Amino acid sequence: MEAEKNKLKPSNNSKLKFLILMLIMVVVWALAFPFIKIGLEELSFINLTIMRFSIVCLILPFILLLRKKRISKLNKKDILPIFFLGFFGVMVYHLGLNYGEQYISPAAASLIIATIPVQIVILARVFLKEKISLIKALGVIIAMSGVIVISIWGKAESSLKVEYIFGAIAVLIAAFMGALYTVSGKKFLERYTGLSLTVYAMLLGSVGLIPFLNYSIIEQVSKMSMNAWFAVIFLGIFSTIVGYVIWYVALEKSTASEISIFLYAIPIFSTIFSYILLKDQITLMFIFGGFLVITGLAIVNMKNNKNKKID
Repeated sequence: MEAEKNKLKPSNNSKLKFLILMLIMVVVWALAFPFIKIGLEELSFINLTIMRFSIVCLILPFILLLRKKRISKLNKKDILPIFFLGFFGVMVYHLGLNYGEQYISPAAASLIIATIPVQIVILARVFLKEKISLIKALGVIIAMSGVIVISIWGKAESSLKVEYIFGAIAVLIAAFMGALYTVSGKKFLERYTGLSLTVYAMLLGSVGLIPFLNYSIIEQVSKMSMNAWFAVIFLGIFSTIVGYVIWYVALEKSTASEISIFLYAIPIFSTIFSYILLKDQITLMFIFGGFLVITGLAIVNMKNNKNKKID
């Protein structure tokens, strides 16, 4: 009996550690949205992207050295394809997100980005000819209806500006790029671990930001306040590196479908953090739109879980 009790203790501890890791991941990813808004107060959307990934590129080589045994070797023939994967799936994703957050709230951006799993389903249907069940199609329609509600009626002001719609579209394009990264990256996962592919995609994709460099970054960075510096450093170290490392550590202990349940909390946390940090107003139509997005995601993911159990 005593031996059985001792066996249970490590199990309970490991569950607690896993939940703590998931909470840290959710918090650092949720905080990314209001911190992007703070960074955009002093940096252009392009310069914020460059600054964020400059920090990432300074730290990732150390991860390559420290985790050398767990990082797959980069094949020369994959350098160009992974560059395109990283540039469009990571850099263009962040450029679109940063551009959009100039005009829409962090909470709205987080909900639109949350539709990435829905867009993966759409891309899989279009490019991979995967069948979509009626239930999954219903989830897609509900989630995308929520995006429309947020994009058109989610703002507090009665008058809707064209920039707000353009901002929402830019974030939707960013979500599309995130989905494209996931679908296109699947073939590389046959040769690379998820962490390896992410590291290489970020490092190689960042090269694509070089043509965007201009004198404005020197002007803006020289005038940055402590708040802006804190936001950029947090985005680079915690929201990017720590968040993704935790994600792949968690994948070693659980399945993607089980972990994805925690991702539903990101828009909720992001909305709370945006209200606390930026005093963002939350309208009834925004709450309704958010409810539709999360409900649609739950339906799509629920169907995925059932399919995986049958297989």
